[in-house]
Amino acid sequence: MSHDNPTIILSAQALERRLPGIDPFIFGAYHQDHYPRGNGQLGPDAQLLQGREIGMDFSGKDGFSMYHGDQVPGFPAHPHRGFETVTIVRKGLVDHADSLGATARYGEGDVQWLTTGSGVQHGEMFPMVHEDKDNPLDLFQIWLNLPAKSKMAPPEFTMFWANEIPMVVQTDAQGHKSEVEVIAGDYAPVDMAAAGGQKLVKALPPPQNSWASEPGADVAIWIIRLEPGARLVLPAAVGQSRRALYLTTGSTLTVDGHRFNQRVMVEVQAAHPAPLANEGTEVIEVLLLQGKPIGEPVVAQGPIVMNTQQEVMQALHDYQRTQFGGWPWPTYKHTHGTEGRFAQHPDGRLEKPKPDVPKP
Repeated sequence: MSHDNPTIILSAQALERRLPGIDPFIFGAYHQDHYPRGNGQLGPDAQLLQGREIGMDFSGKDGFSMYHGDQVPGFPAHPHRGFETVTIVRKGLVDHADSLGATARYGEGDVQWLTTGSGVQHGEMFPMVHEDKDNPLDLFQIWLNLPAKSKMAPPEFTMFWANEIPMVVQTDAQGHKSEVEVIAGDYAPVDMAAAGGQKLVKALPPPQNSWASEPGADVAIWIIRLEPGARLVLPAAVGQSRRALYLTTGSTLTVDGHRFNQRVMVEVQAAHPAPLANEGTEVIEVLLLQGKPIGEPVVAQGPIVMNTQQEVMQALHDYQRTQFGGWPWPTYKHTHGTEGRFAQHPDGRLEKPKPDVPKP
């Protein structure tokens, strides 16, 4: 799409199933599944599985997909090397198990930041824990690249529990509300008065080997919600960052005075403040991805992301030889019964959500 007047907009494209990435991001996926009541075994009623290609079901039939699961939907054990996954679960739950012996159940606003590094297998299943009501799932998974020096870093995951993730609530001059969920990258409101006087909202620290931990990398992951009529100016980024906005919920977004009437990805000049507006009649959500490009070659084959084809082939050979540590669980579709939210790390450390922390 082109624009005749000067604007901060660099490009725009309609969104399909995947969210295109900009360096340092590889891509993103957005899953919205309206799962029904559970059958007592963490899956849907067997009748709802009829007419699906079980093991490869991306049909969206009846409002949901089973993906690579057969009885419980999700993604059974699979390998990764050379990048990070940031999994943001707004509704529903994810059962994580990995080849390091770690497990977790997280969701309902939690985020798992997984550095795959030198190699890990993990499974991500979507348990239907409620038998008396539906089990909706709503999640983003974002793939963030690692620089060459960190691609063989030790794998690990970090949990951001929902009540610890900062949220900035702003009210514009007309009384319309906007919210910014700060998953990565500090946020400095342009209009401090509208944000209740907040000057700088500090994000939780990213994993130590992440590109997001590099000085000057300026990595940001924000989820922005705008009420009908709301306006919000995003602060400018620093340095040589790139910034993309993804309209993932709703059908109308105005960026710097240009209105888009479809789900869209808009790349903007990161060094300038970005005026956003919701001129529609429904609440909209916008995912922001931002960061200084790594600027290295990217060679990917499925779940392996390296710098050269030779490194990709070596990763596949290593996986065939070592299974990235093997699989210590009884099934590749491992789930956690009726456990609440928790994370057990490879060293045995058990972590659970802390008591509620008041948000501003």
